[in-house]
Amino acid sequence: MSFDSQVVSMIGTGFLETVLMVVFSSAISYAIGIPLGILLTVTDKGGIRPNRGLNLVAGTVINLLRSIPFIILLIAVLPFTRLVVGTTLGWKAVVVPLVISAAPYVARMVESSLKEVDAGVIEAAKSMGADTRQIVWKVLLPESRPSLLLGAAISITTILGYTAMAGFTGGGGLGTIAINYGYYRYQTDIMLVTVVILIVIVQVIQEFFLRTARRTDKRIR
Repeated sequence: MSFDSQVVSMIGTGFLETVLMVVFSSAISYAIGIPLGILLTVTDKGGIRPNRGLNLVAGTVINLLRSIPFIILLIAVLPFTRLVVGTTLGWKAVVVPLVISAAPYVARMVESSLKEVDAGVIEAAKSMGADTRQIVWKVLLPESRPSLLLGAAISITTILGYTAMAGFTGGGGLGTIAINYGYYRYQTDIMLVTVVILIVIVQVIQEFFLRTARRTDKRIR
């Protein structure tokens, strides 16, 4: 099949929709996931403010949401998606299940990064009279920045992979194009183009966050 202007325009639109899905869902997921990750770290046994009950509840909810495969979650929350955005089709509708699925994943990534901070640094901050808020904002987050950035690369590329699955429900983006033309119409040339574009996006994301993490890592200066 020749790539005429109509096909090129379709792929361009799919690319834009994919980028929008990833950007919006990643931003909202991190807006939810960072506070949750901090909560899990602070209230954990041996944390700054241990709270077994709160930690158990938050951890259980996060684990339950993480255990649901995205394609199943995507279908299960269709009524909620329609309630939030007024439709179940298009890239905007996909952002809702993407956030529900990705936010718990981000929370665990953030928790893992925060727990890498040397306990001695935290104890030093406590000895100087720092309260919980100051320790979180002036010690935990700054010290774990390189790890958080590397975790962001993993999380965002995972979200990108989820957008491709959304193609099965008419979510738009490159995933929909790949499924409609590669799977249903056997036009593998178009499918291959979408796959190559997705690979390039992943490489750009990985390289950007890797370079940024290296610049912020005090250990390699």
